[in-house]
Amino acid sequence: MVASETPFTIGRGEQRDGAFVRQQSRFREWVTADGASAYAPEPGRYHLYVARACPWAHRTLITRALMGLERAVTVSYLDPIRDQRGWAFTGAGAYEDPVNAFQFLSQAYLASDPAFSARVTVPVLWDRELGRIVNNESADIMRMLSTVFASLADHPVDLYPRAHAGEIDALNDLIYDRVNNGVYRAGFSTDQHVYERAVGDVFGMLDALDERLAKRRFLFGPEPVETDWRLFTTLIRFDPVYHIHFKCSLRKLSEYTRLWPYLRDLYQWPSVRETVSFDEIRAHYYRTHGAVNPTGIVAVMPSESLEQAPGREQLGG
Repeated sequence: MVASETPFTIGRGEQRDGAFVRQQSRFREWVTADGASAYAPEPGRYHLYVARACPWAHRTLITRALMGLERAVTVSYLDPIRDQRGWAFTGAGAYEDPVNAFQFLSQAYLASDPAFSARVTVPVLWDRELGRIVNNESADIMRMLSTVFASLADHPVDLYPRAHAGEIDALNDLIYDRVNNGVYRAGFSTDQHVYERAVGDVFGMLDALDERLAKRRFLFGPEPVETDWRLFTTLIRFDPVYHIHFKCSLRKLSEYTRLWPYLRDLYQWPSVRETVSFDEIRAHYYRTHGAVNPTGIVAVMPSESLEQAPGREQLGG
């Protein structure tokens, strides 16, 4: 099947009684330290297909940067603007695939499963050796990069400390349901009551997180862990996009006493600022969700500065 004939549509996920239901990830294989899974952590073997605009892909980019895996795991970026054929490599230098010369990410899915017909999503961890997708679940990829790939990292950090593993998993689940996916449940709702419940979940969780950060610099202490970065990719998009585009309009993030300086703290963390592209983020949301924003007008950036000093360095765990 040539790229121009790809059958996939970008879609918004399934709707049930006015509620948005996110598609489950199809590819869930793992790279293991001993290679018993057929995927061993070898330098140069794996490639990330990502879009800077996407919060799920963004979390894998951050992990790659924090760990210093740029030499071990290569990356290609997809154009933030999608048509009905989905995520595309449109050329012009920035959006090209030097590994397979794919024009559409759907080609990677079909190469891995010729019967695949669901929505094509980012990120994708691709195995150059076997010529197929290993995993397209961002949480899995993030965890693999920070654990199994640590032996290949230039400056590994412990994003999943064993002492907090159970707590990290539990808080990850809450944040995913009520914040990461919660903003989408609000934005893609087609029923007023469903929408209001979703917004209530989002701000109820944000309020709880704001309180949690009263006496600790990050969610689990003086250093950011996996949970902080999973939350970050939603928070960094909140005022520029979700507050307006997804109607999460009860409060702006910049109105929070602790979450707002906490976000600035994470944004200013070494190697993180470079992973953020507000132009791509805003173009993607405002110009590809026609049912939500039919005019395609891109909202201007909020005036609050992420460069202001966070002032949280004195907080411990």
